[in-house]
Amino acid sequence: MEPCVYGIPNCDTVKKARAWLDGQGVAYRFHDFKKAGVPADRLAAWSRAVGWEKLVNRQGTTWRKLDAGVQGAVRDDASARELMLAQPSVIKRPVVEWPGGTVTVGFDTNTWQGKVRP
Repeated sequence: MEPCVYGIPNCDTVKKARAWLDGQGVAYRFHDFKKAGVPADRLAAWSRAVGWEKLVNRQGTTWRKLDAGVQGAVRDDASARELMLAQPSVIKRPVVEWPGGTVTVGFDTNTWQGKVRP
């Protein structure tokens, strides 16, 4: 089974991550949030695996452009998932589902090296 990379193709971090996987010769599937949307069942699974706080990118442009009231309403898993489904760009990227069931958020070569070279 190959990893599945979720993200937005023009995101710089996603580009770096995909280039790294290509450079390592790792086959993977890519799920484009812009074209295919955010799968609600996967979002719930990611939230259980890593926590909604890690999934919401509060440093990104999309978050900063949100009204303060919308930002303040994100207080728990349910409100965070509602926002992430409505605004996929607020999800920290990439989210990767690795063989074996682990989930990572963001791109870190040290962590990923352990996933592709056990």
